[in-house]
Amino acid sequence: MNKLLTVVLAIVFFATYSYAQNRSKMQDNQLSAQEKKQGWKLLFDGNSTKGWHTYGYNSVGKAWNVAGGTIHLDVANKKDWPANESKDILTDEEYDNFHLKVDWKLAPKGNSGIIFFVHEDKAKYKNTYETGPEMQVLDNNGHSDAKIPKHRAGDLYDLISSSSEPVKPAEQWNHAEIMCKNGKLNFYLNNVHIVTTQLWDDNWKQLVANSKFKTMPGFGTFKKGKIALQEHGEEVWYKNIKIRKL
Repeated sequence: MNKLLTVVLAIVFFATYSYAQNRSKMQDNQLSAQEKKQGWKLLFDGNSTKGWHTYGYNSVGKAWNVAGGTIHLDVANKKDWPANESKDILTDEEYDNFHLKVDWKLAPKGNSGIIFFVHEDKAKYKNTYETGPEMQVLDNNGHSDAKIPKHRAGDLYDLISSSSEPVKPAEQWNHAEIMCKNGKLNFYLNNVHIVTTQLWDDNWKQLVANSKFKTMPGFGTFKKGKIALQEHGEEVWYKNIKIRKL
C-alpha cells in the first residue's frame, strides 16, 4: 500500500511540476488581462522580429535571431555579419513618455545594453549610442568593462552609477525597467530602484560634458526616439519586452 501511495504521489508531483513549467513558458511574451487594461503593448511576440529592424536598415540583419522565445544575438554567425555597420536592432516606433520592461541574460563575459531615445538618422549618426542614453547590460563578474565606474550592470552608462547592484550572474535572467516621464528618468533592476535623474536640464548637460559622449552633439538631446538592443559582440538574450505609454 505504501509503495502504491509513493507511486501516486510521484505521478501527481510530476504532473504538477510539468504544468507549472508549461504555464511559466506560456506566460513569456504575453500580456495579462490586467496589463492590457493598463495599456501595455508587447514589443516582441516571442516568434518573430516583427516591429524591429537593424539600425539604418528596413529589417533585422543576420546578427540576431529568434530562439526559444527570445531575441538572441547569435555570435556563432559573426563571420556572416556585415562589416563596419552597426548591428544594433531597434523598434520601428518612437516613444517619448514610456515605461519599458524587459528580461535579459548574458553568456559569461557578456556585454550589451538597452538604449532609448534613439534618433535614427544613419547619414548623421552612425550608431545608436550617438543619440540615445543606455542602461548597461553586463556580466559584472566576467567582463572587463565592470572595472570602470558607471559601466556596470544597471548603470546609466558612463553617466550615473546604480545605487546598488541587484544584478544576477551570467546565464541567469534579469528583469529591467526603464521609466521616463517629462524627462524624469528611473531605472529598476530585479525590482530594485537603482537610478534616478532628470534629463535635459543643466545638471544633465554637465553629466554629458564629463562623459565619453561630450564629443557627440546629438547625444541625450532628443525627447522622443526608438528603443534599441545593443550588439556588443557577446551572446545575449532578451524576452518579455513590453512598453506602456505614460
